[in-house]
Amino acid sequence: MSGGVVTIDCGYLHPEFAAAYLITEGDRAAFIDNNTRFAVPRLLDALAGAGRKPEKVEYIIVTHVHLDHAGGTAELARLCPNAIVLAHPRAARHIIDPSRLVAGSRAVYGDETFARRYGDIEPVDATRVRSMDDGAEIALGARTLRFIHTAGHAKHHMCIYDAGSNAVFTGDAFGLAYPVLQTGNEPFVFPSTSPSDFDPAEARDSIERIAGTGASVAYPTHYGAVPHVARVRDMMLRSLDVMEVMLAEAIASGLDDDELERFCYRPMERFFRTELERRGIVFSQSMQEYLADDIALNAQGIAVVALRLRGVIL
Repeated sequence: MSGGVVTIDCGYLHPEFAAAYLITEGDRAAFIDNNTRFAVPRLLDALAGAGRKPEKVEYIIVTHVHLDHAGGTAELARLCPNAIVLAHPRAARHIIDPSRLVAGSRAVYGDETFARRYGDIEPVDATRVRSMDDGAEIALGARTLRFIHTAGHAKHHMCIYDAGSNAVFTGDAFGLAYPVLQTGNEPFVFPSTSPSDFDPAEARDSIERIAGTGASVAYPTHYGAVPHVARVRDMMLRSLDVMEVMLAEAIASGLDDDELERFCYRPMERFFRTELERRGIVFSQSMQEYLADDIALNAQGIAVVALRLRGVIL
């Protein structure tokens, strides 16, 4: 715990891969992101460890509805009966009716992998869901939480600035910072360009808005406290320069579908290899396997944007 913030390892895919956060203030509490229903027992264990009961959870906040961030929302809401779910206006409707979200995810992962990773995704009663406008503020005891719309990774993404800890909870909008990648001679935080809403200009704006909070620490969902916010801002913007070159090359390639994804995969893998080796981290077989999903998803996201900008898909 630091500043009333508890980092919870959700046990998703790998240790220290996906986090949820618990904020405590007086006898009140709020969760930010919740991973999947399989992670909910870990969240409640952290709550008990902080000396709070589920009835004292005031808010369940989701940065966006990608299922490694919000798949456990209904189960957590069921077990925290007084909590209100707070979400971006574009996300709230998917929490109330997750059917389209589930159908899309099943199409990507297949039924077996979907069931193993996410289990059942249930609706949350609309009376327990509140949409948060850009700049809206709420009180959690004596501390104030401010909500910042941060498109770029997803149109329905928001970050949360906590005045009580001078921290900002960034979901996927301020990069991914797995601890295993922080073992070199300087940190490595990289952008997520995964499908289907990646927008480089919006991503840059979101990074600037996050840094502009003046927060002393960022808490990305992947994973844990990241200090030196200004330094991470610069790193993210430089990486987005590289991603935009990849996007331009993908647009010019004229390739479609699987061929385009393979075309995008090679420079994306080269980006990760170069950045890690520059920091003295060997891009070993085990490291490649650890990052395989991120490299593939980032490449797929670049390909999707290229097809959209070429008018091939809407």
